[in-house]
Amino acid sequence: MTDLTLRHTPSSNALDSAVQRNFHWVALWLYACCAMIFAMVVIGGVTRLTESGLSIVEWQPIKGTLPPLNAEQWQTAFEQYQATPQFRFVNASMTIDEFRQIFWWEYVHRLWGRLIGFVFLIPLIVFWLTGRLDRTLRAPLVVFFLLGGMQGVIGWFMVASGLKDVPWVSPYFLTLHLGFALALYGGLFWVATTLWRGSAALITPKSVSTLARAALALVFTTIVAGGFVAGLRAGQIYNEFPLMGDGLVPTDYLSASIPWVRNFFENPAAAQFDHRLLAITTVITVLTLCGVVWRRVSDAAARVGVTLLAAMALIQMTLGIATLLSHVPVWLGALHQAGAVTLLSLAVWSVHRLR
Repeated sequence: MTDLTLRHTPSSNALDSAVQRNFHWVALWLYACCAMIFAMVVIGGVTRLTESGLSIVEWQPIKGTLPPLNAEQWQTAFEQYQATPQFRFVNASMTIDEFRQIFWWEYVHRLWGRLIGFVFLIPLIVFWLTGRLDRTLRAPLVVFFLLGGMQGVIGWFMVASGLKDVPWVSPYFLTLHLGFALALYGGLFWVATTLWRGSAALITPKSVSTLARAALALVFTTIVAGGFVAGLRAGQIYNEFPLMGDGLVPTDYLSASIPWVRNFFENPAAAQFDHRLLAITTVITVLTLCGVVWRRVSDAAARVGVTLLAAMALIQMTLGIATLLSHVPVWLGALHQAGAVTLLSLAVWSVHRLR
């Protein structure tokens, strides 16, 4: 990617209009894939919030493309679900009609993942065979495709973790699944942005670009920490802000029943506090970045970008607080999830611009 972006920049005399058009077509395709991953993250959030993820107990990449088509198939799917811990311990009174509601969310989630694979693979082949894909892009994009397939495998291990002994998925697998999706999204977004605008960098002070990278790292880490909050259902406790019980730090931050290291990942009180602390740190860092860019960088696009980033950070924090105070309603939780990916997009763009 480095050789490609150094050779083909908007200011290069060697770059003719045909090559630029090819770059733009590839960039638009990758942006479309990013949009689908964005939607996938939101659909996944709704699937989790509605407790729908364990409704399909088999992983059939080909056969599973079709949903139950008649009453007999629906009954079979329902009976398979009835054998799961979630049904036995949580939804024992669920009817088949209620089962259909959670089934469809998980089905759409899986189907959308398959569609992303097709939307990525088919244009990849077409661009490759027609010579529109620069040689330096081929290997990275193949790796992205393989990682996308690995994401499906991780998703199945996540579901399988909730089909044996406990009525919920492992928070570790859930967070890994979310983090992997965000990493794929960020990587594709970066490549697409490079192809769209080239690699021409601003004359940016190193301290500014370093601060931008720190902001991006904090955004990513905060979102991933939110995966543990979701996996542990930590949003259902301490539904107040800024206090957690009688103080800023919950009294049960360290649980005596959980080893010290695992406490941060398995104790709901610790997961929520850590997510809060990371979110506040992220907002402060992003606001600082915005102020520094306005003082030290004259590029108008960079200023607009970090301003949008700062605004989105404040909006996202507000959404998080509102979600917590209202005991995590599905629509608000999904909006918070969408806000997280929007914030990540702006952070990636800002780092790209401020290189």
